[in-house]
Amino acid sequence: MRALERVCVFCGSSPGRDPAYLHAAGALGSALARRGVTLIYGGGSLGLMGAVADRALSDSGKVVGVITRQLLDKEVAHGRLSDLRVVDTMHERKKMMADLADGFIALPGGLGTLDELFEIVTWAQLRLHASPVGILNVGGFYDGLLGFLDRVRTDGFLRLDLERAVHVHSDPERLLDAMIAHRPAEVRDWQRVPPAAP
Repeated sequence: MRALERVCVFCGSSPGRDPAYLHAAGALGSALARRGVTLIYGGGSLGLMGAVADRALSDSGKVVGVITRQLLDKEVAHGRLSDLRVVDTMHERKKMMADLADGFIALPGGLGTLDELFEIVTWAQLRLHASPVGILNVGGFYDGLLGFLDRVRTDGFLRLDLERAVHVHSDPERLLDAMIAHRPAEVRDWQRVPPAAP
């Protein structure tokens, strides 16, 4: 069993329309704090970002925020963080969050959340890290995406053993347990496709 000391959470700066999303973000923040796991996140105070950080802080957890100068005011940087790091670009933001973390979880969110999730899974496929990746699948939010990824695998565009690389649960505690028990996923080599017959 590996130690999971710092988890990066990708999530929306909006609360979404379903109150279950805010509830799940708070539950995850609390679960991380209770386990002594540092939360690494995008540094905002609004939406699911604010909810996960607020709950971790209220349960005496450690929280590190990483935000760009451009988003400092737009996402309203969290004012109660003891560690808020300000960078110049989104690339720097994502790299710093990845460098600080030894595990990653996606809550519901929009394009930015999907971008962060896909990049970190791509890095796993490229063997740039072997850290666990989790999806907190609140109310089936990610069902459609997971179905699409199964099509990607079936059609031969995925080398990563996704079921071992990405842990999916609707409960934060079960998700964290699965990530602690994580074993690096197999990455298959590309197979050359024979040319089509004339």
